[in-house]
Amino acid sequence: MKRPANLGKADKELIAAATAAIKLRYRDDWQEVGAALRTRSGRVFTGVNLDAYLGRMAVCAEAVALGRAFVELGDAGIDTIVAVRHPSPAEKDQTIAVVSPCGACRELIFDYDRKARVIVPNGKSARAVRIGDLLPNKYSRGPQR
Repeated sequence: MKRPANLGKADKELIAAATAAIKLRYRDDWQEVGAALRTRSGRVFTGVNLDAYLGRMAVCAEAVALGRAFVELGDAGIDTIVAVRHPSPAEKDQTIAVVSPCGACRELIFDYDRKARVIVPNGKSARAVRIGDLLPNKYSRGPQR
């Protein structure tokens, strides 16, 4: 994996936007993950996970944020994306923290922008990496864009 990038002011603002989204819409056992995506043009879109009784019907927060961006702007490119998790009321530590995207979200992010940056946990802090660093030897069905 390449050396991680330090987080800048815009990255910290993106984490704050994801945190604000899940604080606003948190529901125990339903919505616990918030995401924020900054497009290459600088627009920020947020989302929260959409849980369901039938687990395979659930939608991740990153996909919701990407869907909102795509509906409004089309394929505008992903500059940076981040997801954060809100702890359940039963957890001792009530800190909202950056989480890594699941495997499906990694694939989705890569499919929409192979140069996207992803903010991931790094001990008690966070760092930014390229999506390709999270998916080595990624399958591709066509030429790289």
